Amino acid sequence: MKALIIGAAMSGAACARLLNKKGYEVFLTDAKAIDDKESLVLEGIKIYDNGHPDLLKTIDYDLIVKNPGIKYDVPFVKYFVDKGYHLLNEIEVAFRYAKNYTYASITGTNGKTTTTTLLGEMLKTQNPLNGVAGNIGYPLSEIVMKYEKQPLKIAMEISAFQLVACESYHPLVSVCTNLSPDHIDYFKDVDKYYKAKMLVYKNQRDDNWFLLNLDDENIIKYAKGIKCKTVTYSLNKKADLMVDGNWVTLFDKPLFKISDLKIVGEHNLSNAMVAAAMAYKMGVAISDIQRVLKEFKGVKHRLEFIKEIDGVRYYNDSKGTNPDSTSVALKAFDDNVILLAGGYDKHTGFESIRPYLHHVKKMLVFGQTAMELKELYPQAIIFENMEEALRYAKAIALKGDVVLLSPMCASWDQFKNFEERGDLFAAIVKQF
Repeated sequence: MKALIIGAAMSGAACARLLNKKGYEVFLTDAKAIDDKESLVLEGIKIYDNGHPDLLKTIDYDLIVKNPGIKYDVPFVKYFVDKGYHLLNEIEVAFRYAKNYTYASITGTNGKTTTTTLLGEMLKTQNPLNGVAGNIGYPLSEIVMKYEKQPLKIAMEISAFQLVACESYHPLVSVCTNLSPDHIDYFKDVDKYYKAKMLVYKNQRDDNWFLLNLDDENIIKYAKGIKCKTVTYSLNKKADLMVDGNWVTLFDKPLFKISDLKIVGEHNLSNAMVAAAMAYKMGVAISDIQRVLKEFKGVKHRLEFIKEIDGVRYYNDSKGTNPDSTSVALKAFDDNVILLAGGYDKHTGFESIRPYLHHVKKMLVFGQTAMELKELYPQAIIFENMEEALRYAKAIALKGDVVLLSPMCASWDQFKNFEERGDLFAAIVKQF
């Protein structure tokens, strides 16, 4: 049996190791250099990095796995699609080997990471080996390599990129937290992106749950053909999962006290509701759900407080990679925000941020989208990179101001990922 894996990164390398262990002859290729090349070669995996040689097109494969971030119209990928191969992703492959696992799938334009992290902490109260996988945490293949036979419970943050290549993967409970335009560079139009997100419940059946957000018009419009149980939720409407005074209730049963939450904002209340309901469906005791919610202080790179200097507070919201997530961040503050924004152009446009610009005192922009952001906000000042913008923000900030990195864009024009961008922001602030 032969397997080709296109794109290494964390998930590709983990999938290569899993398939190698399962007896496949594995070919791993990447357009860039592969970091742990030597160890992979020692394990018997054939590596072709810094490009995709034509030699790989001459082999008949039993399985082809593509990194979700690689577009289908990349010539090397398109070659195999045109030949009739159905490309899978790492999650689908790992799922087929982990027969005893139970999954919760969290997708959506925003709120995925906080919800997934919270749920992961709740699941760990049952078994310390339970946790998170997918877009955060470890690749599922890596967990399966270590604990294939164990009955683990996994909170899976899953992207639209990943959902389109999942054939049989199915969770016990799923959610799409919200929908707003994103990744148009990949999906070409918003309709395709929204439909990809709704694949989250495609393989669910019978008493599985899909949590339906009644507060999001796009979800109401696109959530069709659901074959499992639909559990509605809302911050301000009558629903199965809802706010009732100082309590969140599920099927009229008290779930947790809102006043116990450490994380702030309506968006985080919604995230906490979803995580709690999912944990309940997965068998976590209500007392453990409540304890985790009391102790949880938030997620790195998501409105993460870094430091206060001379009365100026600095926040890292590097995971704010689209206008909607930045809108949520701005709503958390008054009208004293020095906003650092810009980065890789996903062609989403920025008009949806306009109603929240009154929170912005100064906008400092950088990266590929700097000119487009200046068209949106003509007073914006353009910088070469984030570091220059941050040092300027430090120079002009007054007591009571907030310096907020919430870029509205992906990081790929100047950074490897949003984590690297946020870590640099935090490191510079701590040096001030």
